[in-house]
Amino acid sequence: MAMMTARMIEVCIFTIRNNEQPMYLLLRRSDKERIYPGIWQFVTGSIEKGEKASNAALRELAEETGMKPKAFWVVPYINSFYDPGWDSVNLMPVFAAEVEPDKNPVLSAEHEEFEWLPLEKALERLVWPGQKEGMKIVHEYIVKGKQAAALRRLI
Repeated sequence: MAMMTARMIEVCIFTIRNNEQPMYLLLRRSDKERIYPGIWQFVTGSIEKGEKASNAALRELAEETGMKPKAFWVVPYINSFYDPGWDSVNLMPVFAAEVEPDKNPVLSAEHEEFEWLPLEKALERLVWPGQKEGMKIVHEYIVKGKQAAALRRLI
C-alpha cells in the first residue's frame, strides 16, 4: 500500500520591477543531475528531520539561489506526485517569495541557468502540471490577491 509523505517543498519566486508585470524566476537543472536533468523548475528541496516546512523553504531558497525574500507566503496549494521507487504519494507545500527587483540568483551546483520570465512564458517552460497550477495560484492569490496575500504572509 502506498504511503503518504511530506518530505519536500517548492518555492515560487517573483519580483516586480518599476510597478510592471511580475517576473517569475525559473531555474534549469544541471545536465549532470541524476533526476530530471535539464528541466526548468522552482526552487525545490527536501525537508530535513525535525525541520518545519516553512524553514526548509527559506533554507532551500538561500542554498539554491543565495536570495533572501523581502516577503514570504504560504501558498494555498499543495503539489503532489507519486514516486514508484518508494511507493509513496508525496505532498509538497508550496511557498511564494518576493525578492528585490535588482537581485539575481547565485546558483548552486544543482542548477546551470536561470531566467526571469512573465507568467505566460514561465508557464510554457515548466514541465509538471502541479508546478504550473502552483504558479497560477501564486499569481492570482498572492501577487494580485490582496486579501489572500495578507492572510497567508509569513514574512
